[in-house]
Amino acid sequence: MAKPTPAYFKRLAALAAIDDPADRPAKPVLEAFSGAEMATIPVAAVEDLELAVERARLAQVEWSQRSAAERAAVLSRFSELVYDNADALMDIAQAETGKARIYAQEEVLDVALTARYYATHGPKMLAERKVPGMIPGATDVRVRFQPKGVVGVISPWNYPLTLAVSDAVAALVAGNAVVIKPDSNTPYCALALAELLYQAGLARELFAVVPGPGSVIGQAIVENTDYLMFTGSSATGALLAQQASKRLIGFSAELGGKNPMIITADVDIDRAVEGAARACFSNSGQLCISIERIYVDASIVDEFTSKFADYVEKMNLSASYDLSADMGSLASADQVKTLEEHVDDAVSKGATVLAGGRKRADLGPFFYAPTVLTDVTEDMLCFRDETFGPLVSIYPVASIDEAVERANDTEYGLNASVFAGSSALAQRIAERLRAGTVNINEGYAAAWGSTAAPMGGMGKSGVGRRHGEEGLHKYTEPQTIAAQRFIGLDGMAGVPRNVFLKLTPLAIRTLKYLPGR
Repeated sequence: MAKPTPAYFKRLAALAAIDDPADRPAKPVLEAFSGAEMATIPVAAVEDLELAVERARLAQVEWSQRSAAERAAVLSRFSELVYDNADALMDIAQAETGKARIYAQEEVLDVALTARYYATHGPKMLAERKVPGMIPGATDVRVRFQPKGVVGVISPWNYPLTLAVSDAVAALVAGNAVVIKPDSNTPYCALALAELLYQAGLARELFAVVPGPGSVIGQAIVENTDYLMFTGSSATGALLAQQASKRLIGFSAELGGKNPMIITADVDIDRAVEGAARACFSNSGQLCISIERIYVDASIVDEFTSKFADYVEKMNLSASYDLSADMGSLASADQVKTLEEHVDDAVSKGATVLAGGRKRADLGPFFYAPTVLTDVTEDMLCFRDETFGPLVSIYPVASIDEAVERANDTEYGLNASVFAGSSALAQRIAERLRAGTVNINEGYAAAWGSTAAPMGGMGKSGVGRRHGEEGLHKYTEPQTIAAQRFIGLDGMAGVPRNVFLKLTPLAIRTLKYLPGR
């Protein structure tokens, strides 16, 4: 378990969809723990992207003609290869992002589980369906699911394994080809998974990795593909949605969040403390579905806050390629800068730092201690704006009604969490929250890890869903094929047309008495 070797990077770089990388500029890729250059990646041009899409279109025709079971078999083999290569994948994820190994492992398991889910259930979801026709017995109606064609994926840096492939496997099993632009800071995670997909039997043209800046390659993906899947900021998502709409192509996105947690008076406080720490500081808080706001019943807020701050102060931060760290570094200098701005702004306006609130340059250039604030007010940046880092604010509330009202007081609606003394109470609270996923007695993993359930946001937090049947069918075009037999709207053999037309409204109205109508 160590930083990947130069030979490993060289092998993966050769898999990028660039015919002559020597003719392209090279961009440094940094090791997040040290901030030092560990490799370079060739930067694609628009013509590389266009050629990748052209080749993907040709390959997709043959791929779509295979049965869904044949396509699923490739994903099943890929899932096993992910398990077999877990250590190498965790190494590359840690190197590119600086995350603790436990969260790199979380990514690897997610990729394998999602691939297995769609390999197992995808063919049934894609099977032709018979539905009730206009006239029972006389109208035969079947619904088929055709692939979109070439799906463009623009993936982020924070979960560069999961978000490079979890969306892609659903698109692939549906019969599409995928062209992906990974984030420029984390290209090798996508290439590492591409290598395993190819080993599993997928043609290289069907999953083409095109590294380059969003302003160039991302824009070209929007202009050349048949469907766009994006994960990133709400501002960028809104811009891409506008561009996709001009071409009338489908668009799905998981965007930002300012996710709340509610803790009721009757909760097991020690359990809530541990759960809140995971919810707030997993992946160094660089997680769209992490918790940034905690609403605690006023009767227990002092005890909870004291125990939580103490727990957070004792978390182990480390630049280690093993499972010893509770939290790793942030991914880049930009992330540290945003976090510092939010903390410094809050403190200057009267917020109290109970834990963290400082850089940890002794560990590495992008380390920042997990931070807990109280006394946060509406005029502070971190009150409404997404920090996307290891920062959480605690707010006392007088009642559950107040907690729900304040939790819903946001433009976002991605994820939420409830810790309560009883499941029944937690369920009632969860049903009142405006969020695409709500976790009970957990921060995010229960919903995210349940791959059969849809995952996505309300409001500014996204469009569409990943996971489940919704996450597969969005990559398809439903096609209805209806056959009319022996009787139609214009008449029936042996019945005078004027009589037929007069009886038609009565006959249609009486259909409601038939079972299933």
